[in-house]
Amino acid sequence: MARLFQVGAGSGGMVVLDLLCREPQVDGIVLVEPDVYAPHNVVRHLLPPASVGQRKAEAAAAWVRERRPDLALDILMVDILQPEVQPLLLEAAQGCDVGVCAVDNEPAKYAFDALMRRVGRPWTLGEVLSGGIGGWVHRFVPGGPCYGCVASYLQREVTEAPPAPPPDYSQPQAAQAELTIPASRAAIHTIASLHAMVTLELLTAPADPATTGFTSLLWSLRKVEDIFDEPYRSYRFRIPRSANCLICGIREQAATAGKDLDVAIDQALARLAPS
Repeated sequence: MARLFQVGAGSGGMVVLDLLCREPQVDGIVLVEPDVYAPHNVVRHLLPPASVGQRKAEAAAAWVRERRPDLALDILMVDILQPEVQPLLLEAAQGCDVGVCAVDNEPAKYAFDALMRRVGRPWTLGEVLSGGIGGWVHRFVPGGPCYGCVASYLQREVTEAPPAPPPDYSQPQAAQAELTIPASRAAIHTIASLHAMVTLELLTAPADPATTGFTSLLWSLRKVEDIFDEPYRSYRFRIPRSANCLICGIREQAATAGKDLDVAIDQALARLAPS
């Protein structure tokens, strides 16, 4: 039996949650989602229009309990980037077997990666490309590349999105502008289904970075000039851990340096001890 730690219950995350909660080997899920279900979510989301105005986490929990009343489900309506909730997130992550990241902003992905590496758990990430032309599913395991290694390998840059006003939870019916070209519901469900499949594989396969087969799976859904030569084609990437990674590389070097310092101090103290 397995317990999952999922962040995000948006249009893709809700599909992943729905598919994973139906699996008998999954007996527990911790869901982290702070947002409110808004009218513009309905067209691509699994939740019904009747849920508009509710917290996504609460609406998602009701959905799951209708289908798996025996499943242990905990919801945390917090932002993963908030410093004050880090102890709570750490405790929740430590009690889970696999992490599932279904968020669409880069800072949250890096934060989730840091949390999963801290607790030593494997995790997965699904990403739908703008316009729904395809998507990525990444698989991370302890000892393998971190999200920073993958982002660097793919030459992905963190760019500042146009500033958006903070959500007004007192007016959930208010319209909100799209910051990217929206993907179709079919495209979102396709990539989310692949995300769920890769996650389920992690529940049964050994989390060995030398035998995982691929780190990142790119799946095309449309033919796009200069990007995808044909639709419905998979591209597998086995991305190595970068020795120069500014995230996991520096931390590992610091840990090694700390151990060397401890040894040097012990040796010095031994020399100073009376014979």
